[in-house]
Amino acid sequence: MGLLSHVLLFLFLFIIPAKSADPLGEYCNTNTKISSNQTSANIDRLLSQLVSGTILNGYTATSNGKAKDQVYGLAQCRADVGSKDCSTCIQDAAKEIRKRCPNQADARIWYDFCFLRYDIKDFFGEVDTGFGIFYFNIENVTDPETFNKELGTLMDRISSQAVVAGNKGNGREKTKLTPFLTLYALVQCTRDLSPLSCSQCLAIAIGNFPNFCNDRKGCRVLYSSCYVRYELYPFYFPLDSDSANASKAHHVSVVFKP
Repeated sequence: MGLLSHVLLFLFLFIIPAKSADPLGEYCNTNTKISSNQTSANIDRLLSQLVSGTILNGYTATSNGKAKDQVYGLAQCRADVGSKDCSTCIQDAAKEIRKRCPNQADARIWYDFCFLRYDIKDFFGEVDTGFGIFYFNIENVTDPETFNKELGTLMDRISSQAVVAGNKGNGREKTKLTPFLTLYALVQCTRDLSPLSCSQCLAIAIGNFPNFCNDRKGCRVLYSSCYVRYELYPFYFPLDSDSANASKAHHVSVVFKP
């Protein structure tokens, strides 16, 4: 059964400049509840561990507690983001997730620079594309056939980078479409995934481009296991100046809930 058959909610909004504590989206699983004060305390301790570990390493996956009160958590910054921005982002994420999902035992939150989740189930190593957020540019490209061909080639290339040992699930690159226009793309898997699982997650994310981002000038796909983005302007670090005539028009988001 495909993702489209699971759609229960559509949320459309225009992006405005965001404050540091404004996430791209969150998921609070209403089918799960924090069952005890001990579980709640374990979540708080887990969040502290996730923040400190991610500030040091850019990624942490760990658990806290025992038996029925044990909770599992993962946090990761985008690989191109500097330590200061990573630190700010993950601290914001840890604060906001408890505010936005105060009673849920399964919660995730996405920012531009980082991602954080926790659950009472052990999800490490599993591909999770059950909930997704799609951001797409409201403008279409002028030469869809050429654009989509170049986009497909670029995505294949950086997806192959992501599963190479040592790249830690990351791939990013750019390609010239014209002398004045450059296409930028980035993919990233959570570092708990095996290369095969990473490849599967990226394939699902990129495979949804025709459904939600067809012929669009920019697109972001945010899953719990991977992140994919392309734009006609530089968005990953280090930034460059190959953005002549590029449009940073407003994007629209579509949220899908299983």
